[in-house]
Amino acid sequence: MNTTQRALAVGVGAALLQALMLIAFAWPAAHIAPRDLPIAISGPQAAMVADKLAQHCPGAFDITNPADEAAARDAIENRDVYGAVITGGGAPRVLVASGASPVVAQQLTGIAQMLSGEQAAPVEDVVAADPDDPRGTAFGAMVLPLVMSGIAAGVVLSLLIPAVGGRAIGLITFGIAGGLLSMVIIQTWMSVVPGPYLTLAAVAGLVSFAVSGAVVGLATAVGRAGIGIAALTMLLVGNPFSAATSAPEELPQPWGAIGQLLPPGAVASLLRSVAFFDGAGATKPLVVLIIWALAALALLGVGALRGRRSAAASTPVRSADPVAAV
Repeated sequence: MNTTQRALAVGVGAALLQALMLIAFAWPAAHIAPRDLPIAISGPQAAMVADKLAQHCPGAFDITNPADEAAARDAIENRDVYGAVITGGGAPRVLVASGASPVVAQQLTGIAQMLSGEQAAPVEDVVAADPDDPRGTAFGAMVLPLVMSGIAAGVVLSLLIPAVGGRAIGLITFGIAGGLLSMVIIQTWMSVVPGPYLTLAAVAGLVSFAVSGAVVGLATAVGRAGIGIAALTMLLVGNPFSAATSAPEELPQPWGAIGQLLPPGAVASLLRSVAFFDGAGATKPLVVLIIWALAALALLGVGALRGRRSAAASTPVRSADPVAAV
């Protein structure tokens, strides 16, 4: 392939990558809508309200019926539902949790207006988002830098540090330092995520390790092709389907569920649980991140074993026979 052909191939490849990125990032955002979104409806008119919602928004909600308002509030605070409709004693009241998802809270506010027929429908924010970021814009925007920095760190470690042990040290250092520094910026300068600093820093450090570890681990186990596989997976699948700006149930399925099995989606859910819900609902995303971190270490181990076998195979065997040696 001459220079002209190579240039044409690179140009076409870059255009295809650009098209793929547009699809990956724009398509989920253009199709945000509730799909089996968990909400609660309580009170004497619960069945009537559920029927009304089913008529106006078929397939949008997964409805449960707690015994009373207190049980509905507990379900919201435990992250079992995103909101609740309380009936009885006048117009239905709606409970929302903007800390779980400002987008869903806005949608449920619209439902309150539909049910009551009034613009100023009774809505209570049970678990509010940070007052400095009421729409969750900054919260959603901080996930991409965590992912991109993790990819960058993984690429640099893979290309500049040949020893597996050195790569592991670099990953651990990046995870600790990155988590501590990023949360200092997010909590003090930006002030958009409340909660215990060290716990949130540990979450940020864990996702930093998981993302960079995926890049380094695959590069160590399968070669430089692993860098591209891990980076594209995190960037083109993990980030746009992380639901950091909405909710997993708002994205086209099964992509919303798949996004929660990747580090970007897991860290968004885990940060919300720690920052706004005192850890409720944190188990699943924490397990996902730990599995990714352990998988990274396992891939490093595979690469180390492969390197030792290659070194042993390339070492010449000395003969024990002195005559043969001569």
